[in-house]
Amino acid sequence: MAVVKPFKGIRPPKSIVEKIVSRPYDVLNSEEARAEAEGNPMSLYHIIKPEIDFEPGTDEHEEKVYAKAVENYKKFKREGWLRQDEQENYYVYAQTMHGKTQYGLVVCAHIDDYVNGRIKKHELTRKDKEEDRMKHVRINNANIEPVFFAYPHMRELDDIVNEVIKEEPEYDFVTSDGFGHHFWVIEDQITIQEITRLFAKLPALYIADGHHRSAAAALVGVEKRNQNPNHTGNEEYNYFMAVCFPDNQLTIIDYNRVVRDLNNLTDEEFLTALSKNFDIRKVGPEIYKPNRLHNFSLYLSGDWYDLTAKPGTYDDNDPLGVLDVTVSSDLILDEILGIKDLRTDKRIDFVGGIRGLEELQKRVDSGEMRVAIALYPVSMKQLIDIADSGNIMPPKTTWFEPKLRSGLVIHELT
Repeated sequence: MAVVKPFKGIRPPKSIVEKIVSRPYDVLNSEEARAEAEGNPMSLYHIIKPEIDFEPGTDEHEEKVYAKAVENYKKFKREGWLRQDEQENYYVYAQTMHGKTQYGLVVCAHIDDYVNGRIKKHELTRKDKEEDRMKHVRINNANIEPVFFAYPHMRELDDIVNEVIKEEPEYDFVTSDGFGHHFWVIEDQITIQEITRLFAKLPALYIADGHHRSAAAALVGVEKRNQNPNHTGNEEYNYFMAVCFPDNQLTIIDYNRVVRDLNNLTDEEFLTALSKNFDIRKVGPEIYKPNRLHNFSLYLSGDWYDLTAKPGTYDDNDPLGVLDVTVSSDLILDEILGIKDLRTDKRIDFVGGIRGLEELQKRVDSGEMRVAIALYPVSMKQLIDIADSGNIMPPKTTWFEPKLRSGLVIHELT
């Protein structure tokens, strides 16, 4: 059973919400955040990327930077840019991209569900990133940004959401990327109780995006629990904020690879090596997009190639062996190009499919990269199968879009 609860969200007034909200901290660098926040003292970047308030080049992990996050968060509340709701609510957060809208419920999930594996992971986390987010949660005593969960879709929850969205949204705006963001407050106590009851029927929740934020929130909650001799289990620090979407509304887009060299091979030698495990068709200069599982596209020296993995090179009965990221990592990146560790090897980079295959072509044509490999996107079923089996996906496997906007609602741990 999944344990969730409503919470007293801290939110911007409707009139300034568009000035407050930001992209998540980890999808842009400090200079991009500085540019986006320029001239806007209300931007949430002043809290989640407070290095922008110092000289360019300031290390975001300096103590003064973390202290600035706290100072700015207090200022936002003091100025009335963020205000706390009077009662514990659930919320609906919907996003529209390319005419399709997905509807998520904003809840507080229980740290025990994370610790005990009822909130399931599909990625490894890095200790340094965990520590950074833990510090941010700890010093602000708040989950400033939500994590992105999926859950097995349930008609009864869909019905509740469909009733809620008949009302006027609290927030309704379009960001500069063209994506729509819509937000409703659920205040009705009977509805709140029903949402809690229905979530308790779910066997698990799945982290779609935000593995480091989830780990950090759970670890800080455990810390606070251990430091409190009067701990009861009902304290707010036992929970962290998540936006939960039904799995049948979510789409994972492709996450592609670009490599700096061919491991001392010529084009002909590289293509010959590929032909051992792939059927290859030269497409030419026109972009080719993979159209099914185990189909890949490759861009090399001005031409695109259609690659299809040969039978026996993948295992459709194995949660890991079926993944095209496994096939490409084992049979191209490792076996031919000598790239053993996707996390640390500087010869490889990753490009989210939201940028299009034109971005792959551009990076190869510029001479920065030598070859690009485009993958067919992972499915939600594959992600859930991996998480249920206790396995971990290879790095840079899933890309969810649109990203959650930060600043619509915040959860404090007191």
